[in-house]
Amino acid sequence: MKTKNIVLGILTLSSLMIGCTKLDQEFYSQVTPETFFQSEKDILAALNRPFTHARWYLGEDRWRLQEYTADNFAITTKGRHWYNGGENERYHYHRWTQDEGWIWGSWRGTLMGVALALDAKTDLEKLDYTRFALTEDDKQAHLNQLNTLAAFFYLRGLDYFGGMPIFTTLEGESLPRNTDAELFAHIESILQTAIPLLPNKEAGAAEQGELKAAAAVSMLARLYFNAEAYIGKPMYQECMQLCQAIVDQQHGSYSLDQNWHGPHGFSNHQSPEIIWSIPSEFNKLQYDWFYADFYHYNSRQFFDQDMGANNGAHLTPSRRPDSTLYAGAFRLGSPFEKFAATDLRKRPYRYLGNGTYEGMFINGPHRTRTGGAINGGEEYRDQPLIFRDQVGRFSEVGPGKRYPTIADLPSTMANGEENTGVRLVKVPIPTLAENTLRWGADNPAIRLAEIYYMLAECKWRTGDIAGAAELINAVRRRNFTGGADPNPVTVANLDKYRFLDEWSIEFLGEGRRRTDLIRWDAFVTEAWWDHQPSNSRHLHRFPVPTEAISGNNNLEQNPGY
Repeated sequence: MKTKNIVLGILTLSSLMIGCTKLDQEFYSQVTPETFFQSEKDILAALNRPFTHARWYLGEDRWRLQEYTADNFAITTKGRHWYNGGENERYHYHRWTQDEGWIWGSWRGTLMGVALALDAKTDLEKLDYTRFALTEDDKQAHLNQLNTLAAFFYLRGLDYFGGMPIFTTLEGESLPRNTDAELFAHIESILQTAIPLLPNKEAGAAEQGELKAAAAVSMLARLYFNAEAYIGKPMYQECMQLCQAIVDQQHGSYSLDQNWHGPHGFSNHQSPEIIWSIPSEFNKLQYDWFYADFYHYNSRQFFDQDMGANNGAHLTPSRRPDSTLYAGAFRLGSPFEKFAATDLRKRPYRYLGNGTYEGMFINGPHRTRTGGAINGGEEYRDQPLIFRDQVGRFSEVGPGKRYPTIADLPSTMANGEENTGVRLVKVPIPTLAENTLRWGADNPAIRLAEIYYMLAECKWRTGDIAGAAELINAVRRRNFTGGADPNPVTVANLDKYRFLDEWSIEFLGEGRRRTDLIRWDAFVTEAWWDHQPSNSRHLHRFPVPTEAISGNNNLEQNPGY
């Protein structure tokens, strides 16, 4: 939760709404850098500006494209709420168009992030750092932070869209798209240059949002990990070498947290597992966008908080309306039931006080901290809320109602209710009595568990199944009392679907699921709840948005759209 001692949030979102095709914008000032920068504080403020954009970029539309198009999350229509002109169904059924708002927001936000990093870099390159009692090493460190951040934005853009316009200055406009391979090579070059110039993490150092060498190595590993999907060239051996170097602490002191909530809790900036995080603090740079989407209107009574919510998102169901499991109907999805019964994370979320908590789900009867029932306000107005790991219009079952019996209930995106679906509480929320902790958990953008899982998958793909199982189990053990894992990974059970389950369980809600499904060729070929495969591989890329093309006729649309 620790924030940098620099000016945060210089640019508001409205001032960041720059077009993706005209990059020589007016920014915050028309004065030259040499006259604008008066102190080290000004330098740090300029350095931090694109990082504030990264805070926004890691959530909202980018998260939605990763999760609502995949098997673990959905926004069902709940009576009069959430149909949204069919938007949520289009993403779930893979019928999106080039006119979707989330897609435009992600295209624009990606190039915006690159532009902000380049703008700050251009300004800082012109400065004589000795004027501010800083060194040339300080200057190079700052420039490499910005180079690495630009590569991060481009890496995400490659994942969503394929080739994007590559620009290295803010002088050009209406640039055409580069190819997937050209953008891949550009990202690779930036990161390879930055890695030896970025500092390693020192043992015991807290993470405060700056990019260190291991973060750049992790980004390069991600690039290679998904290279087969990006450019048709498997690069698992290259990824494996990078991941092994991080595990071997060649790029700084990192280790797996001994507690499952260590990388996610209020003091996660001190977790030895965090490789890069975005700082968050109450009433400052808050990591909070998800609250309104995930929770019920009356969940403030459950959390003993004063925040409103709009009751949209939930896990896709593990059970049919008749309570039988979907197991056997499809292999993906059913995220809640993929957790073992004794997994510490599967417990209901409960804030224990003094920054401690247990569990990470809302399921079953919704109650206040003192045990009182929390009532609904829609289908269950003035009735106790009971969240279900099911989708169906249960309020419409019975004599004289729409559905005679539960057996008659359909379960689709159109059939939600206000209590539909398990809710995830991966980011802890304190009570009002300890409100200074609110939004105190930083956003863990890269953590060592991901490196372990990438290394494991690379080992599996290159024939070392036992080594892969050992790495996954090293992470799994912390999720059970005394490390008593009832279903460890073994050579015999580690196949494609077990791997996809393990990625789902450990990284549930961390905005990566679509990418994992694509890498395993499961995104358009597999079924999950209320979703049938299209087998249309052009859907591995989102379309170039209409608004982008209308502003730049040099942009070519992705195939299939």
